[in-house]
Amino acid sequence: MVHVLSVWFLCAALSGAGLVNAIGTSGIRSDFARWGYPRWWGILTGGLEISAAALIAFPASRSFGLVLATVIIAAAIVTVLRHRDMQHLPPLSVFVSLIALAAISS
Repeated sequence: MVHVLSVWFLCAALSGAGLVNAIGTSGIRSDFARWGYPRWWGILTGGLEISAAALIAFPASRSFGLVLATVIIAAAIVTVLRHRDMQHLPPLSVFVSLIALAAISS
């Protein structure tokens, strides 16, 4: 039961974050610009997050999706730590917890 819930919460969270990043509200676009990324970076990040969610949803590709999600979240953590933008760490810690729970329970 924990495994199924962690996988589906992770898929929902990655899909939601990917959609928000791909749409790119003005706040999100200014965050990416402040961190030194080009304008299209939010679309790439959002696409990768949605792809990771889709890969995690299917058991045959779940391992690859978990690796992709780990790389995305690790890059995000490095970015916010490098820019000392600590307000973004709590949501990232939720992603880390969900990825770890899904990986451990798989």
